[in-house]
Amino acid sequence: MPFVKAFRLKTTPRWIILLIDMLIVTASYLMIVFGDTYAWHKMLPSTQILLNWFVIITVYFLVTYLSKSYTCVIRLSVIEDLYRTFLVVVTSTVMLVFINMVVHLVREAPLFSYWNVLIIGALTFSMMMIERLLIKYFYMRLTSANDVRRRVLVLGTSLDSLILANALKSEIGGKYEPVGLLSIKNGKENEQINGFKVYRFDPDNVASIFVGNSIYALIFSASNNELMRSGFADHFIRNNIALLSINKVEEFELDNDKEENNANISTFIKEVQIEDLLGRDPIVLNNSLVNNNIKGQCVLITGACGSIGSEIVRQVAAYNASKIVLIDQAETPMHDLALEMQKTFPEADVELFMGDVQNLQRMEMAFRKFKPKFVFHAAAYKHVPMMEINPTEAVLTNVMGTKNMADLSLKYGVYKFVMISTDKAVNPTNIMGCTKRLAEIYCQSLFFDARKQGRSTQFITTRFGNVLGSNGSVIPLFRKQIEQGGPLTVTHKDIIRYFMTIPEACSLVLEAGCMGAGGEIYIFDMGKPVKIYDLAVRMISLAGLRPGVDIQIKEVGLRPGEKLYEELLNDKEKTTATVNKKIMIAKVRTYDYRDVCEHIEQIVDLAMQGDIHGMVYAMKLFVPEYKSNHSVFEKIDREIETNSPKAVELATPETEKYY
Repeated sequence: MPFVKAFRLKTTPRWIILLIDMLIVTASYLMIVFGDTYAWHKMLPSTQILLNWFVIITVYFLVTYLSKSYTCVIRLSVIEDLYRTFLVVVTSTVMLVFINMVVHLVREAPLFSYWNVLIIGALTFSMMMIERLLIKYFYMRLTSANDVRRRVLVLGTSLDSLILANALKSEIGGKYEPVGLLSIKNGKENEQINGFKVYRFDPDNVASIFVGNSIYALIFSASNNELMRSGFADHFIRNNIALLSINKVEEFELDNDKEENNANISTFIKEVQIEDLLGRDPIVLNNSLVNNNIKGQCVLITGACGSIGSEIVRQVAAYNASKIVLIDQAETPMHDLALEMQKTFPEADVELFMGDVQNLQRMEMAFRKFKPKFVFHAAAYKHVPMMEINPTEAVLTNVMGTKNMADLSLKYGVYKFVMISTDKAVNPTNIMGCTKRLAEIYCQSLFFDARKQGRSTQFITTRFGNVLGSNGSVIPLFRKQIEQGGPLTVTHKDIIRYFMTIPEACSLVLEAGCMGAGGEIYIFDMGKPVKIYDLAVRMISLAGLRPGVDIQIKEVGLRPGEKLYEELLNDKEKTTATVNKKIMIAKVRTYDYRDVCEHIEQIVDLAMQGDIHGMVYAMKLFVPEYKSNHSVFEKIDREIETNSPKAVELATPETEKYY
């Protein structure tokens, strides 16, 4: 039917709802006028009737228009409509009473009876609610006949859950049909709330609820996200029950600035990703501290197009930095990020500066031209197996590149230099981890030496584990392998890793950079580690497949330089608390700056000469906790052991102390 099709394609224009509301107000007023006429056998002059009507309709129109209550008739629940309409009527009634009092004082006669104002409000509220209920009812009747919806349960019995269930039920052309609410609390069987049957959660019988009632999925909102992360979701994953989520119930409200909005609630509902179930308690960050430091400052970010770097760019833009200098050597990602920034942050002053941190002269051009106050150094090679194959490049970028940026920051009076490190720098078992530890040592020793000379630049390091969804990380790899039909490859069944989200990691970097006074290595409370094998099992189940049946999991062995578990602290290191209980300072051994320069210069020179053996040997002497694992460089460990007296002498700084 064309009429039904029109309703499916387009919601009722907002101005029509507003017009109907004003007609209801007019009808309420006329009912009072005729009622008074009938009761007192006397009609007011027509000019007085028109004047009173004009005052009433003007007040109701202004309050309704400014509150935008007419924009939520179809999509939102009856509860929300009731609340908004009630506020409109109460506000309008109060304003009319006030106007009537003023007129009464001025001309000693009110415009209309105070009781009439209250009665008009009561009539208007009643008829507006009937109007909304009728519109919802007829829309549902007109569109439900041909709808093919999937039956779902909504998690919880809170107000948010009820709003979500009602909104899904009344959605025009929706995808989901809520048939009940799933409660994890004890209660009576066959209870109903607002017309929805309440199902009681039973971990031993959860499948029967969904299979027995032909229910496709469980939908939950952000208010229940912590519950899902606590392991509650595993009951559904194991039984191949689909999980759907919506970030906030408010997301499916209409845009009040538009007369029409064709977005469906269903468009805000997404399939649950593994990232949604791996989190910890949310990190509470000091946004005012970051804002006070970043706002109005020139910020330079290296590795700006990487997973971490690009998120730092976005967050710095949100804090209204005066200028954001993007440094990266990747041309296409730089172009893509520039387009994104133009769309998302059109007011941001973004400078694109192509270059490699290894190129000291090119980097100095950036410092000389832009004179940044903050430098966030995210440029680095991070893939462990790749750096085992290309160790000299790891040294030149991660060590020499960091040295270049740190030296220039000191030379040009940067206020804060923040280096992004990794948990692989603790007791490193690979080239990449050792290069990051060398970079940490250099930045910290440079700070203490500069402080002795009265220099003010603060050098700060942040150290954290794997980030969810970053380029080349395990979750995107598993997703690709699932799409290809498997198998999912894990290096070892017992391997574990710490995880955090990219925005969380970058928020940590920003707050650490702003709270630090210099010389600190900040570490992050990353909660419990995740076993990669269990991660693979959960991702297969989330995809609606059976691990080991539909998709196999294959153990391929540890890669060069890889270890079973990562650490955030060296055994000898201790931590001190900060104002944020999730962020700690590692008390690490510090080194004499001249000694550090001597060793790093030697290591970099060997890298430039292509002397891999000599370079790795020198790295292991200077960072004695670096022990290769599943790597060709294990033989160098054995060489050093045979020359242990010399190794100990070279590796122990004369001025060893703890910060």
